[in-house]
Amino acid sequence: MKSNRRQFVHTLGTGSAGIALGNTVAAAPTQAVGKRPDKQVLLVGDNIAVAGTEYGKVRGYVLREIFYFLGIPYGADTSGANRFMPPQKPKSWSNVYPALWWGNSAPQNMENRYENKYASFRDHWNYDDVSEDCLRLNVFTPSTGEGKKRPVLFWIHGGGFTAGNGIEQDGYNGENFARFGDIVFVSINHRLGPLGFCNLAGVGGEKFAASGNVGMLDIVAALEWVRDNIANFGGDPSNVTIMGQSGGGAKVCTLTAMPCAKGLFHKAVVLSGAARKSGDKTYSESLGVAVVKEAGLTSDDLSKLQTMPWKDFYAIATKAQQARAKEAGPGGGLQRGFGPVVDGTILPQHPYDPEGAPTAANIPMIISSVQNEQSPDWNDSSLESITFEQVVEKLNTRAGFGAGFGDKAQEVVDSYAKAFPGRKPVEIWSLASSNRQSLVALADVKSKQPAPVYVNWFTWQPPLFDNRMRAFHCVDICFWFYNTDLMLTHTGGGPRPRALSTKMAGALLQFMKTGDPNGSGLPKWPKYSAANGETMVFDDTCIAKNDPDRNARKALPALA
Repeated sequence: MKSNRRQFVHTLGTGSAGIALGNTVAAAPTQAVGKRPDKQVLLVGDNIAVAGTEYGKVRGYVLREIFYFLGIPYGADTSGANRFMPPQKPKSWSNVYPALWWGNSAPQNMENRYENKYASFRDHWNYDDVSEDCLRLNVFTPSTGEGKKRPVLFWIHGGGFTAGNGIEQDGYNGENFARFGDIVFVSINHRLGPLGFCNLAGVGGEKFAASGNVGMLDIVAALEWVRDNIANFGGDPSNVTIMGQSGGGAKVCTLTAMPCAKGLFHKAVVLSGAARKSGDKTYSESLGVAVVKEAGLTSDDLSKLQTMPWKDFYAIATKAQQARAKEAGPGGGLQRGFGPVVDGTILPQHPYDPEGAPTAANIPMIISSVQNEQSPDWNDSSLESITFEQVVEKLNTRAGFGAGFGDKAQEVVDSYAKAFPGRKPVEIWSLASSNRQSLVALADVKSKQPAPVYVNWFTWQPPLFDNRMRAFHCVDICFWFYNTDLMLTHTGGGPRPRALSTKMAGALLQFMKTGDPNGSGLPKWPKYSAANGETMVFDDTCIAKNDPDRNARKALPALA
């Protein structure tokens, strides 16, 4: 099964942390400008960076005066009898746990991960061992043991619901933002794909009642770990902001609708992952039945699904999912794959359809997207000369990585060309494919709740690949975390991206502290309302506008 990040982008309309230790020491710069002090920057040893957890002590290291604790267990091995089951607590340990290296990535398709050399270079993928013993988290903090209560940023990686990890891109590194804002940064790995979301309740009964949502329950378990342990790392468990991009943004939306997650976080940030709906229970259970049938098993021997090697199960589940989707016909998007399901208990309702979940009512939220979630020609310069007629043909059958606009394609192209005069056909193709329709729909629903909503649109254009990368999916992450001089393959580095990063990281910090991003050097960022569509546009010059692409979006087919 290929990583569905690209498919996920289109389905939602959207309109790994740090690098390995050896590379980090050599390459991860501070974001500050000026001459570096010529002194030792890495400290590691028996009595350095030791902190307590409820399961035992952990030992990390100090890099440029920031404490790193990597790969801390927050749950037990999920293989064998624990497969498809809610996460279990990790076993306690008596020795000091070496929190010096990233935890295993969750099982996922790793075949030809680096086959696309362009994508591997641009996103600088970081993957390590893959194992069902993957419930691990990372903590970056300025200090421990002082009794200080710092705001906590809880980062959830993207990759749809089937791929990714907490170290996937260099821009996920928490060091610079921990230093910048004097905060504690946490990132996690959790179960993905059919091992995290294969709903066997319809065939396995009560024993497997949670199986369609165990990947989300893993995230809840990590948040419970934060509640119970983060004070030992200088963090404030009563001030936690959850934040995710792409699939991570969808997970943020889902968490706000889960009663078992209520009270574990206090603010939310959704980047390019505006998800109003989760999986349908009937379809999800039918997919589970299809998996069992593909395996040649019955409800009496589901234990065999738990004991077979994960790669064998993954292959069976993938084949069943593809066959079930073909049988169901066109449409459905994420509803046709492995992802969270509205089961009536763990997830009582769709997060924001037709209205926001009650558990989300008092959670302030930032909802964000980037202007060119997909840039069709970033690694193919020949598309720079595409004509408007050819763009209409492209968008008729396919928009980005999903279904096209059909007979409305001409109207959509005309509408975007009128709203964005002077843009080349390839740019109109990108804008229409990367529309903000789902983002606005989420913001409209969320804005009906008491807590404030703030919307932004990231339009900054990277000066790479002859300026063809544009404001693509994922580019904004490193700006929020003050990592533009670390995620060089997204920004090029230097003062221009750093200036915008300073403003965005400052706004995020203010939001973490107060639930309001204002007061960080940006122009006044107004709360969002459905009537006006107030939006902060992030670029070299930031400006607040009222729904900057409303007229263009009017031509898009209605959302399902």
